[in-house]
Amino acid sequence: MKSAVLPQVRVEPALRAELESVLQPGETMTDFVEATVRNAIAFRRVQTAFHARAQAASEEYHRTGASVPVETVLKRLQSKLDAKRKRLGR
Repeated sequence: MKSAVLPQVRVEPALRAELESVLQPGETMTDFVEATVRNAIAFRRVQTAFHARAQAASEEYHRTGASVPVETVLKRLQSKLDAKRKRLGR
């Protein structure tokens, strides 16, 4: 498959200088921009999925009136956090 080119983006000289100042050794601006675009795409997909789940949960709540008490949710989240911290040794 042929590769495609992203459009050029005009930026202030200060922004370009700031970008150049954070590049890793051997990293090009092209590498940085490509990685940034990939990360932004992944973030947007996660964000979109989160919003879809939230919308579905809201609709389910309005349809049934059933919900989970906040204390239960917080306990579950704390348990997950504790387990993760234990695995990481913190």
